[in-house]
Amino acid sequence: MRGVFRFALRMLALIAVIAALGTLIPRPLWSGDEGSGTRRIYVISNPIHTDIAIPVDAAVLERFRFLAEDGIAANGEGVRYLIFGWGGRAFYLETPTWSQLRPAPVFKALTVDAAAMHVDVAGPIPEPHPAVAGYDISEARFAALLDFIAASFTRDADRPKFIPGAGYSTSDGFYEAEGAFNALVGCNTWTARALRVAGLRTGWWNPLPWSLSLSMQLYNRDEPRPAR
Repeated sequence: MRGVFRFALRMLALIAVIAALGTLIPRPLWSGDEGSGTRRIYVISNPIHTDIAIPVDAAVLERFRFLAEDGIAANGEGVRYLIFGWGGRAFYLETPTWSQLRPAPVFKALTVDAAAMHVDVAGPIPEPHPAVAGYDISEARFAALLDFIAASFTRDADRPKFIPGAGYSTSDGFYEAEGAFNALVGCNTWTARALRVAGLRTGWWNPLPWSLSLSMQLYNRDEPRPAR
C-alpha cells in the first residue's frame, strides 16, 4: 500500500512539474516581428474552458455565412463578435450545466472523445474583466486565425456539419469538429494553437485555463480597452 501511495505522489509531482514547465516555457521560444496590431481578439475563460472571440465585419460574416443559414444570429443587430470554442462532443452536448454532469461524458473527456465546435455571438465585450483578455494582432495573422478556425470544422460536401438541436440557447449552436479530444489535448490546447497561429506566444503545453492565462500574461501584452 505504501508503494502505491508513493507512486501516486510521484506521478502527481511529475504532472505538476510538467504543467509548470508547459506554462513557463514559451512557444515559440522567440517572438517575431508581427507588424502593427489592427485587429483585437479576445480569450474568454471559465474554470475549465477557453473560447476565442473575433470581431465581426462584412468579410467575416461572408466567411462564416453558414452560421446564419443554420439559425445562429451572426448578423443579428448588436452582434459585435463571434465566439468559437473547440471541445469534447459528449461533454459539450450532454452537460449544458454542472447540475447535469454525468459519469459517461466525464469518462470520455478523460479518455478519448470526438470533437465539436461551439459557436456563439456577443455584443460589446467588457474590459477589464477577470475572464477576458484582449490582444491586438495584424491583418495577416487575423486572416491566418480565420483559416485555422474554419479548418477546425468537419465538412460534408464542402459545408460544416451542423448538429441540430444541440445549442444551449437561441443564439448559439454546435458543429462536428476535426480531431479527437482528451484531457491532455483538449479545448485549451486548441485555443493555444489558435493563438499561436494569430502570432501570439503561449506556454508549451496549456491544458487548463489558468496555465494558458499565465503564459499569455508572461509573453504577450494585454492592454485593456473600454467595451466596444
